[in-house]
Amino acid sequence: MSKRPFDQIVEQHGPTVLRVARAVVGPADADDAWSETFLAALRAYPTLAEGANVEAWLVTIAHRKAIDITRTRARGPITGEALPERPATDGLPGAADDDDLWAAVRRLPDKQRQTVAYHYLAGLPYGEVAELVGGTPEAARRAAADGIGTLRRTYAGRSDPPTPRPSRTTDAP
Repeated sequence: MSKRPFDQIVEQHGPTVLRVARAVVGPADADDAWSETFLAALRAYPTLAEGANVEAWLVTIAHRKAIDITRTRARGPITGEALPERPATDGLPGAADDDDLWAAVRRLPDKQRQTVAYHYLAGLPYGEVAELVGGTPEAARRAAADGIGTLRRTYAGRSDPPTPRPSRTTDAP
């Protein structure tokens, strides 16, 4: 059995990688993290073992690229040119709620934000999340539950709070 063409990998897993990157580094740097993830993945893809969990592999790369981007951004000054232009969201259904949700996710402590992103947005099981963020599966489960609890409290009282849902795993928080 041969590997799938890489463009199919990008098409299938690109949205997940972008959601994870957006949750970890924010919308301004998410596209850079996405691009760097798939560039690194393209280079390494020929040596990836047959039957490997491609999505987990890509999320691992995205995690490392997000850390690299965060470190790089922290070293340099912020200039006016570096500030992103935000598209207008007026009139788009749910756009304000999405912005509020992403802002709430970005305010979570690092470990909670990462575990929420990797488990609920990328659908990784807690064992794989623990490998990415360091610690045990139980600690990853607790951090994700704490993060979701914070998000739920943030949206308490709203009629239709946006709540992330696991995309492919059976181990719930």
